[in-house]
Amino acid sequence: MVLTGQERELGLRSVVVDISGFAVTRDPSEVLITYSLGSCLGFTLFDPVAGVAGMVHCMLPFSKIDQDKALEKPGMFVDTGVPTLLEAAFRLGAEKKRLVLKAAGCGAPLDDKGLFRIGERNYMVLKKLLWKNDLLLSAEDVGGKTSRTVKVYASNGDVIIRSGGKETPLI
Repeated sequence: MVLTGQERELGLRSVVVDISGFAVTRDPSEVLITYSLGSCLGFTLFDPVAGVAGMVHCMLPFSKIDQDKALEKPGMFVDTGVPTLLEAAFRLGAEKKRLVLKAAGCGAPLDDKGLFRIGERNYMVLKKLLWKNDLLLSAEDVGGKTSRTVKVYASNGDVIIRSGGKETPLI
């Protein structure tokens, strides 16, 4: 999912959030995009008053399997990536009480026998983190076997999911 011609004409610019990466912005011309969410978690946030948008693409649930990697790339793990994204958003002026939080991915596209359940575990760690911090998801598109691409518009916080050749808003 790249920017459309109309989006480029409007002056919008894409910022790709790679696997294990995260981004926050207050630039309304930016669109944060992450690709190929299978078992990975794509987590977005938006503060409509501060105009802060953010996204993280987490691969695995727990950083305890490689603490050095977690320090180097906190977005790799849900338990370090989500707090890192939130802290970065707060530094740009976002406030916890105004956050609109959305999640996508956490599927099982390659785990037919349910042996690893990485997507399910990623989702459970996210829910536990949010619960402990008195935060709620406003929308989610999780589970299943299909891969997802996620786009969040920094101008208004709209999140679009592309899966199975269709784009749908995550409301």
